[in-house]
Amino acid sequence: MMNNKIKKVVIAGGGTAGWMAAALLSKTMGRTLDIVLIESDDIPTVGVGEATIPPLLTFHNILGLDEREFISEVSGTFKVGISFEGWRQKGHKYLHSFGYAGKDCWACSFVHFWLSGKKRGIDYPYGDYCAEILAAQEGKFAVLPKGGMNYAYHMDAGKYAKYLRRFSEGFGVTRQEGKIVKVNLKSDSGDIGSLTLASGEVVDGDFFIDCTGFRALLIEGALNTGFEDWSHWLPCDRAMAVQTESQGDPVPYTRSIAHDYGWQWRIPLQTRVGNGLVYSSKYLDDDSAKKLLLGNVSGKTLNDIKPIKFRTGTRRKHWNKNCLALGLASGFLEPLESTSIHMVQRSLIRFMQLFPSQGVQQSDVEEFNRQNSYEVARTRDFIILHYKVTERDDTDFWRYCKNMNIPETLQQKIDLFSDTGKVFKINNELFGEESWMQVMMGQGIMPKSHHSIADVMTDQELNDFLFSLRKTTRNNVDKLPTHQEFLNFYSK
Repeated sequence: MMNNKIKKVVIAGGGTAGWMAAALLSKTMGRTLDIVLIESDDIPTVGVGEATIPPLLTFHNILGLDEREFISEVSGTFKVGISFEGWRQKGHKYLHSFGYAGKDCWACSFVHFWLSGKKRGIDYPYGDYCAEILAAQEGKFAVLPKGGMNYAYHMDAGKYAKYLRRFSEGFGVTRQEGKIVKVNLKSDSGDIGSLTLASGEVVDGDFFIDCTGFRALLIEGALNTGFEDWSHWLPCDRAMAVQTESQGDPVPYTRSIAHDYGWQWRIPLQTRVGNGLVYSSKYLDDDSAKKLLLGNVSGKTLNDIKPIKFRTGTRRKHWNKNCLALGLASGFLEPLESTSIHMVQRSLIRFMQLFPSQGVQQSDVEEFNRQNSYEVARTRDFIILHYKVTERDDTDFWRYCKNMNIPETLQQKIDLFSDTGKVFKINNELFGEESWMQVMMGQGIMPKSHHSIADVMTDQELNDFLFSLRKTTRNNVDKLPTHQEFLNFYSK
């Protein structure tokens, strides 16, 4: 076993996934590992993912990054949620925020008290009890002490990769320029032994991390790991992205705007706006998609548009033999809830928890894949929810989504909330009860009943309770600066 110790890790590919891997490995284990990242300047990265979710703050804390420096380096802005526009029906919008509404009790969540209030005529929007929703609606934000505001970031993905590259090289990572042309397997074990570059140079290693994007040169091209196709649940298979000049102050949220055959993202940075269209080629051709996207952006365009083809789904194993797949190499869930970077982070942290210092053990591999598969599938369910639960039936695309069969795990969550107002987070699910409730109600599900403990209060007691929560939330948001004012202060 000692002869199989992991002494050298080779990261195949750069971009966000590759440099996140390099950053975490070098920061935590750089003294004991030789880490090489192979990257070709001739191969462009997809790099359209510019929105994140709150767990990225934990990743940055592990690395010890300074938030102000990070925001400045990546032209970043802050994000407290996502505005979903036209998803339930045309003209309707709601916010899925990172915040928590009201105050839960030990037996049930706040939504049950809100539902009891509605039944008794205390009918205020659910968002009035959530500071992040009100802040988004009013364009306000501040980093508050003791986690007083839940947030994530919008960032330039290209600049983020360069920022992490500088960080990683400071901890000893070697970047090797070159294009990988061959993956060489060991004849005895079938493990990856080395990578051959276009120059003819051979780079050997003990463990390999595949960050080669959709090509998946190692995990699929060499190891034939297999792919689980989810396109029958997530039928979009194309994306186009374009950057535009900023028009006005950036809002502290991502916009997700539903169209007839897909949806559009709008992500405000300090210096520009990231825009994109995710669509189904079955219903919309590329030329029409390009015209649709350009007709729904504001400001001068800053780059050319080309369609990005993808297939939603996941590798059957994200860790196979001595290879870990990250990012697009591991599969693809469309960026509807900004989960792509988070999936890289979760895989990395899980890999570190099971790091095979003394050599790859099959028990570690199986445990990693078991946990990973569960989390990816539950995240998949959450994204499918947005398509399935809709009142739209105005196009063939939306009729398909509304009527499609869905995973049993998702159907169970929908039925439970619809019948009782209850949601439970299980094991390693990414999205918690509050996220499920905000999206399900936003998409049109109103529970038929609520927990009876919320009916114990008298009308006056419940009214006073709800009034106090609204007042506290309102007062907290009133004290916030605008998002732009905070950026002006924080970026200095």
